[in-house]
Amino acid sequence: MMPTLDSTLRNKPSTTTEKGLGRARDILLAARGLLASEGYAGLSMRRVAQEAGMSLSNVQHYYGSKEQLLEALLLYTMDEFQAKMDHIAVAMAGRPQVERFLSTVDMFLDEITEPVTHAIFFEIWALASRHPFASSLMGKMVGRERKAIYGLVRGLNPAIDDEEYMRRSVLIVAQVEGLMLFRLDRRARPEQFASVRASVHKVLLTLATVP
Repeated sequence: MMPTLDSTLRNKPSTTTEKGLGRARDILLAARGLLASEGYAGLSMRRVAQEAGMSLSNVQHYYGSKEQLLEALLLYTMDEFQAKMDHIAVAMAGRPQVERFLSTVDMFLDEITEPVTHAIFFEIWALASRHPFASSLMGKMVGRERKAIYGLVRGLNPAIDDEEYMRRSVLIVAQVEGLMLFRLDRRARPEQFASVRASVHKVLLTLATVP
């Protein structure tokens, strides 16, 4: 299933067709490539239109501004994360809760070390310190991640109450997101990546299970 697109986009009559949704996705993929390779400064509506093989007016029909396009791109990326978490939940149905948690952690580590995804989030984190709209986007992303992690760890240890698990979910998200700063390369340095993954498992298991 294709990840959900921006709610304002879904409400456009022209996007109720498969062709309209396909064009919207093409725009987002073009924007993703430009943001990863050239940063926010190189992300213009005109460049996105060129990369997507569309007219500028067509791109603006779906996304009225650069900020709206960036928001839709981040929401699209977050929906991809959610789809992968849902897949893990289905694939690991019946497995111990702690295994589902660690499998999701591994998925996050794989994603944030993927070059394009890493570049996109790194760029948005940098923007968040200067632009209110980017700060708001990061708030949405972190909020969704915190909620997802909370659902995975809540109840792992009955001695930890729900309020404390919510606080610990914030710390777990911060740990995972913070690894982006180190530019881990799982392909060029597989042994280093495996070592870091093992250490992350240990630290996050402590946060998730030790009172």
